[in-house]
Amino acid sequence: MPGQDLPFSQSEYQRRLQLVRSDMSARGIDVLFVEDPSNMSWITGYDGWSFYVHQGVLVFLDQDPIWWGRGQDANGARRTVWMDDQRVASYADNYIQSPDRHPMQNLGGLLKSNGYAAKRVGVELENYYFSAKAYLTLREELPEAEFPDATGMVNWLRGVKSDEELVFMRKAARISEKIMDGVFERVRPGMRKADLVAEIYADAIRGLDDAWGDYPAIVPLLPSGADASAPHLTWDGRFMQEGEATFFELSGCFRRYHAPLCRTVFLGQPPQYMLDAEKALVEGLEAGLETARAGNTAGDIARALAKPLEAAGIERGARAGYPIGISYPPDWGERTVSIREEDTTVLKPGMTFHFMPGLWMDGWGLEITESILIREDGPAECLCNRPRSLFVKT
Repeated sequence: MPGQDLPFSQSEYQRRLQLVRSDMSARGIDVLFVEDPSNMSWITGYDGWSFYVHQGVLVFLDQDPIWWGRGQDANGARRTVWMDDQRVASYADNYIQSPDRHPMQNLGGLLKSNGYAAKRVGVELENYYFSAKAYLTLREELPEAEFPDATGMVNWLRGVKSDEELVFMRKAARISEKIMDGVFERVRPGMRKADLVAEIYADAIRGLDDAWGDYPAIVPLLPSGADASAPHLTWDGRFMQEGEATFFELSGCFRRYHAPLCRTVFLGQPPQYMLDAEKALVEGLEAGLETARAGNTAGDIARALAKPLEAAGIERGARAGYPIGISYPPDWGERTVSIREEDTTVLKPGMTFHFMPGLWMDGWGLEITESILIREDGPAECLCNRPRSLFVKT
């Protein structure tokens, strides 16, 4: 039977499937093999911590998708996907990490048995979860098939969120607010970072009201002082110190949907250069939010952000944001649009982004960010509602 606790309505899954099939037809793809767990879940509802082994979803033009993966994960598929049980296929455990056989040999046999031995099989080549060995083995198994690159195909289709998805993202945003409130309340000089992260996780997983917390796709990032010049450091057993700024890059997660929120806390009296940077960054953020309107481009947001920063003598070479929604480790971004000046992607109502213009300078860092929704009319909506400022705790 189909999964008993599907996150979305059957009509929502059919809407998504039709989008994928239309794009397949336009690209001349006969069957699409999706390995990205976010894309697998978006199409079928599958949700399990099994993405460390080979698995995927086969999308056809004229029949329901097939979930394919490790045998011991097949029951998990039957309990979480919307398709009937016969649309779940699996391979034996002796394929796992074997020097003698590879799961793609089994997938090749499945495709042959369904009449796709000499068809166009779309694959996500630039993907964390599809190895070079997997690609080469699949080609060996299907020598007459063609393998057009379908990297990002489903990711782009996920860009405009449905009303059902936005319900989940708003719940994730409430959890993000709770996590950040807990940080502000607890953080103090002498507090061990590992203890603070334990409380962050407790808030994230407990959630609030009817929104229980799922595990986020990225772990908490909270470097301090000179470490905050690097955007992707995590935590250790050291203690919070007076006279240092720490940025907190966090996200609540509900049923795999995210709403990241970043704020910076200074313990003590912040230096003037950081206050000046805060002023320019907030001015740029608010200019970007005003520009983030349907019909404008991602590059327009980046240009609006850049003006106040450049006027303050601040140069940043990184992009200033990316789309968000459903995701699994190691990234909560959708890996499509980038908020940077050369990106000409036109903004559409229902798109959601992490507007993320972090400053990682020589010896210090500052992050103040927003998860945003492009609306039908007017500037972007911020999914979280917390002051955009450097938080000072003395």
